[in-house]
Amino acid sequence: MKTLRLLVVAVFVALFPSTLLAADKTVVTDKAPPTASAPSVVINNSDVCKSAASAAIQTQILGFASGVTVTDENCERIKLARSLYGMGMKVAAVSMLCQDARAFDAMWRAGTPCPYNGQIGDDAKQAWLDNPDDVPLDSVIFKKKDLN
Repeated sequence: MKTLRLLVVAVFVALFPSTLLAADKTVVTDKAPPTASAPSVVINNSDVCKSAASAAIQTQILGFASGVTVTDENCERIKLARSLYGMGMKVAAVSMLCQDARAFDAMWRAGTPCPYNGQIGDDAKQAWLDNPDDVPLDSVIFKKKDLN
């Protein structure tokens, strides 16, 4: 008798598995999926050489949000040069700006080469020609000199 019951249950489960194993078929439509909100990165001080960026992504299962600040090195260079100039250190201010290849090339074209280790004028010009490895990498003038 036990064997017969066990056989009937086994046959029933084998023939109708979807009926026994089916989940509740209720579909919920009034629930929105969670969203990832990008954080706001606030930089209120206008004297800061930084800008902000943030982003977020959301899937059905996982969400991710992040924010970063990006430093503007050219802005920092200009502010440092202004501070040096304000303290009366004019050669140091010009040297700070000359770290940018555009300023370096402009000074060279104007006939007033950037200071080199405390040297100015013709002495600095000769020092730059003797030490081209110290020139800013993006200098157009010294790239052309290398090609000739």
